Amino acid sequence: MAGPIITTPAAEPPERRRIERRGNSRIGDLTLPEVRRIFITLVLGAIVLALFFWMVKSVIVAAILGLIIGFYLRPLHLRILARVRSQNLAAIVTLLVVIVPVLLVLAYSYSEMADVVSYAATHQDEIVAKVNAAMQRLPLFKDARISGSLGNAVVAATDYGTRLPALLKGAIKGFSISATIFLFTAFYILIGAEKIGSYIGSKIPPRYDELRRALETNVRGVLYGAIYSTLLTQTMKSLIILFMNLAFRVPLAGALAVISFIIGFFPIVGSWSVYVPVAIWLVIFRDAIGPAIAMIVIGTVVNTVFISTYLRPKIAAERSRVLNFYWMFVALITGVYTFGLAGILLGPILIGLLKAVIDTVTARSSWQILELDDVETNDGAGPIVQA
Repeated sequence: MAGPIITTPAAEPPERRRIERRGNSRIGDLTLPEVRRIFITLVLGAIVLALFFWMVKSVIVAAILGLIIGFYLRPLHLRILARVRSQNLAAIVTLLVVIVPVLLVLAYSYSEMADVVSYAATHQDEIVAKVNAAMQRLPLFKDARISGSLGNAVVAATDYGTRLPALLKGAIKGFSISATIFLFTAFYILIGAEKIGSYIGSKIPPRYDELRRALETNVRGVLYGAIYSTLLTQTMKSLIILFMNLAFRVPLAGALAVISFIIGFFPIVGSWSVYVPVAIWLVIFRDAIGPAIAMIVIGTVVNTVFISTYLRPKIAAERSRVLNFYWMFVALITGVYTFGLAGILLGPILIGLLKAVIDTVTARSSWQILELDDVETNDGAGPIVQA
């Protein structure tokens, strides 16, 4: 004999506000309180984010540079950590190893240039006479009388040089704030890179893992290429300036090479600010027209045209294995003129991020993931229960 037929009532659907819809949700399923909560959260988040960026706008470039330098000093930090067995001490030693030589070189260059400025301030008439005599030897200025205007120009230049220490003191406030943010950011990255990476990875949903990997690969590649090519080409240009200064017996050969290294980070307009004045000095004070022409030709053809506009983006593109020569050239040039000195890194980073997003969106695997999500949603629907 068959047993009794037992029917179970259909399970009541849970309350809509208690359903977890972050994994699979539709805009049409949102309730009015949820829409209101999302709107308020977005508005407050936008206000807080805008205030935050307004607060750090003057030091955000320093923070980004500290972040980048901190990650790239990690291998050196780990080597020192193996010896000292202290995270904080290893980070401090790592930063000192990089910063102290830079400060010593800058101090040497400043002292040398200060001596030149003081000499020029006390010998203005002599300088004007020599410049005027050199100008009289030129065919176009043979009959011209430019001693008055030339004297005013020399006086203005020397006065600016004497005001340079005061100008530097006035800029110390802003520089010290940026330097503090840079150092503490680099220090924080050195001691907590693993925790930062784990935290960021935990906040990225698995469905964006492909995009995350593409962004990480592209940023690492373009950063390595930009830093390697910049340091290599800057060293090459500074050595060329140093060798020419020594060959033509130019004073302050080392200080001028250091200045060339610093300002040469700017493509197209960079080291010419050193070799052009040096060539003019050779003509005026040494009557050495041949060395002056050689200085101009070598500096323009080799330093400015070949190294800055061709060799640097070529090496960066080959080392990065992400961007080709053209896009690396665009990234370096436009990055510098948009963000200043930090644009050497920020320009390639932005184009590398753009390439990662485009490659991920247009990849076939991205659409396959979306299709699989739709299939899993339909398959994961609960059984149809009939009352």
